[in-house]
Amino acid sequence: MILEVAILDVKKGEEDAFEAAFSEAQTIISGMSGYISHQLQKCIEHPSRYILLVNWETLEHHTVGFRSSKAYQTWRSMLHHFYDPFPQVEHYKALR
Repeated sequence: MILEVAILDVKKGEEDAFEAAFSEAQTIISGMSGYISHQLQKCIEHPSRYILLVNWETLEHHTVGFRSSKAYQTWRSMLHHFYDPFPQVEHYKALR
């Protein structure tokens, strides 16, 4: 299993709109091949910052399957305009 981690800095004043858009967009990611689960959490100290954690079966399910899909284009149009700066996404695997 691979954990995708994205720190999402949302433009100030757009938090409610982002949360509403994410609520709708999460059905896109949850329907993708290789998707396991996800969480979106809001930072207490910085109320415009969120962390998105997505569990994938493999790295390629995210980097190839999701990102090269038509569904990703919809995800992108729904969410990417909220971010400033654009988030850095990293992937992690559990140590055995």
